[in-house]
Amino acid sequence: MAAAKGNTTNWFAIWISIAVVVVLVGLGGLVVFLNNMATAPGAAPKSDIVNEETGAISFGTGEDEVDTFVDFICPICGDFEDAYGEQLQAAAKSDEITLNIHPISILDRYSTSEYSSRAAGSMYCVAESAPESALEYFNLLFENQPAEGSAGLSDDELAALAEQAGAGAAADCIADGTYMKYVVDQAKAHEIAGTPTVEINGTRLENSQIAAELGKILG
Repeated sequence: MAAAKGNTTNWFAIWISIAVVVVLVGLGGLVVFLNNMATAPGAAPKSDIVNEETGAISFGTGEDEVDTFVDFICPICGDFEDAYGEQLQAAAKSDEITLNIHPISILDRYSTSEYSSRAAGSMYCVAESAPESALEYFNLLFENQPAEGSAGLSDDELAALAEQAGAGAAADCIADGTYMKYVVDQAKAHEIAGTPTVEINGTRLENSQIAAELGKILG
């Protein structure tokens, strides 16, 4: 009579099962990590002229506050700066108003190189590395504003404008795209659907109100 076979352990099957579990756990962790990366807020700039709560780059100390939300490829933003930029900046310089500029990105789809995010992010690079050059750089971005649908200025060209404004130290920050996510997050945080968006003393204006309300502030 044949002896009964003893129980045998299928170690191959066990190790395969363990390997599958490890892979699944690893994939789950990767998915969680990628989701967290996608939803994590962008790095915030640190500067004496950047408001940590609102993200505004501020000029002047006047009692009346004017907030402008701009996208650097937006042609109407360019028109707004042509019409009011010089007056607003002069009023801020003389401390008649506080001018809060919010570089944001909502128009990346209108360039072939995410220009809105790159340009707005570069504005924070300059504000952080050379606050005294920020307003001049802001003006240079509009003086050299590319057309919608184009590639826009390259990172090297943005760095050259920063150098022209006296903020050559911002070049690495611009090349790295350090604040590209931040400017997208800011647009969402402030619920910006179109640019320019203007607020006076915390009240958001309709486009039809801008001329009259700025007239009251600027005189």
